[in-house]
Amino acid sequence: MAEILPADKALDRALALLQAGEVVAIPTETVYGLAGDATNGEAVARIYEAKGRPRFNPLIAHVCDLEMAERIGVFDPLSRKLAELFWPGPLTLVVPLQPDAGIHPLATAGLDTIALRMPRGFGNRLIAALGRPLSAPSANSSGHISSTSAEAVAADLGRRIKLVVDGGATPVGVESTIVRGEDGKLKLLRPGGIAAEEIEAATGMKLERGAKGIQAPGMMASHYAPNAAMRLNAMSVGQGEALLAFGPTRAKGAERAAMTLNLSPTGDLREAATNLFSFMRELDGSGAGVIAVEPVPMQGLGEAINDRLARAAAPRDMAEAGA
Repeated sequence: MAEILPADKALDRALALLQAGEVVAIPTETVYGLAGDATNGEAVARIYEAKGRPRFNPLIAHVCDLEMAERIGVFDPLSRKLAELFWPGPLTLVVPLQPDAGIHPLATAGLDTIALRMPRGFGNRLIAALGRPLSAPSANSSGHISSTSAEAVAADLGRRIKLVVDGGATPVGVESTIVRGEDGKLKLLRPGGIAAEEIEAATGMKLERGAKGIQAPGMMASHYAPNAAMRLNAMSVGQGEALLAFGPTRAKGAERAAMTLNLSPTGDLREAATNLFSFMRELDGSGAGVIAVEPVPMQGLGEAINDRLARAAAPRDMAEAGA
């Protein structure tokens, strides 16, 4: 099983493993990431192998500062403005790949673009110490529920990796928002930990939606899936179903639920995002065959929450096709 070390004592051990081409599970502000040296093909291959991730699904490259980011990607003025406004933080920018970026081709899955993010905290310090970017998708088996605690990582991947760095529960709870700037326009590729409205307010520009195909990580139709089936926008609860609730008002028949967890009794979307994956995981462990999910509003972080719920409920055979 993987060794678990607290973040304040794990930097040297994590750095040594990364320098040896190994992978390490680390905390970020969004979810836990499975990190490996993005310039090392062996390390990138270990990420795909540990997760069981399809190799056509690209990886985000995590950087410690804008200087490192600009050695890897080509920043137009709009993308640079977004980086200056929201980094470090839960925003990923998709930009053209520099010809001499040094990112291993396996990490880009053949794309001529690169997804870049600058995390806070332990991840940032680790990247700075390594001096190279880290590929770090969510630290869970591919397609399954993302991990927001070290314990969840260890339960899922503990037999496949050597170290889990424990930084406590992740404060944001859903993955980063992914945006691409192109031809003076901004396209939302994946809603996430920064609400689209916040980006629009900061830039004065409307985010376009409707991206087709896999242009960035996290765009596969089936993802974040528990073993139980997911029934979304449930207005009633069937006998023996588990209930993922939201807000103060319950669905009809909620008393019949085998187990109930409320993302936010007060209807706070930030609290709901923080709780989403850990509550899905806990309800999945109840043994219920179906998880009924009460409606969650689409505004603000609700867009990211509904995105993850829709992917969790998608037919499982859509995962490999990326449909």
